[in-house]
Amino acid sequence: MRIGFGFDTHKLEVGHDLRLGGINLHHIKGATGHSDADVLIHAICDALLGAAGLRDIGTHFPDTSPEFKGIDSKILLKRTLDLILKSGYTIDNLDTTIVLERPKINDYVPEMIKTLAEVLKIEESRISIKAKTSERLGFIGREEGISAYAIVLLHRT
Repeated sequence: MRIGFGFDTHKLEVGHDLRLGGINLHHIKGATGHSDADVLIHAICDALLGAAGLRDIGTHFPDTSPEFKGIDSKILLKRTLDLILKSGYTIDNLDTTIVLERPKINDYVPEMIKTLAEVLKIEESRISIKAKTSERLGFIGREEGISAYAIVLLHRT
């Protein structure tokens, strides 16, 4: 068995889409980045790659490559899954935390879990998504950014 940890953070700005877990959320601000800036999927990719000893998301999908400009992060997650499977691992479970002040995401969590389970080809019960605020402290508290953490357990097939 192998454990992996992932983290990502992005700036929030008015006029950008807010994508989390492969879905669009309705909010006045959205995350900015080279791809679609889905911090949750990026943290998951890093956790998966780390657990398999395959370095990080930037190694496989660099933000300097035009190929990944504006790309849907679900594609990056699918490619990451392919790397994990090729390395001889499967996913046991995935536990994540999103840190943001607004919007409240509780109503979006079931759809995020469904979307991630479809891409990762695992049961929804193997995925946990939690949300926290930073109690109005720091860049997250000022609604300038968003972060996500992920931990994954893999096992050899």
